[in-house]
Amino acid sequence: MENKLLKLIENDATLTPEQLAAMLSKEVGEIKTLIESFERDGVILGRQSLIDWDKTDREYVTAFIEVKIQPQRDRGFDTVAEKIYNYPEVKSLYLMSGGFDFVVMIEGRTMREVAYFVAQKLATIEFVTSTATHFVLKKFKDKGVVYKAPELDEREIGGV
Repeated sequence: MENKLLKLIENDATLTPEQLAAMLSKEVGEIKTLIESFERDGVILGRQSLIDWDKTDREYVTAFIEVKIQPQRDRGFDTVAEKIYNYPEVKSLYLMSGGFDFVVMIEGRTMREVAYFVAQKLATIEFVTSTATHFVLKKFKDKGVVYKAPELDEREIGGV
């Protein structure tokens, strides 16, 4: 039941304890207690909305940056990871298997701003040996949600 509750919250953070209780056939008090416990224990780390920023006037770019590092003796990747995730530009940071060690996701107002972050901040961190930056051109699906393009009026396509 706990995993079902967490999955419901993960899929829709706007659900109230009353709605969750009804969906799980449990008492509201039990659901509230579980949620409080999950928050206190760090199981629930936060609640966020997923916004399709392309449908607003906000200008920004998203980039994924592959980072290779030289791990430190007795500290592994943790020290470098801490330096990276403390930058406010960093939205996500993952330790990876494969051809690189970390993938960093950042957002900036322009490609130049992202390039500046990589050149002046990320690449200068001790033990970082190389980076490769990839810019997101279009989101099709994010966090399980499919982004749908607005439907075009046939008259806009031309010919009708």
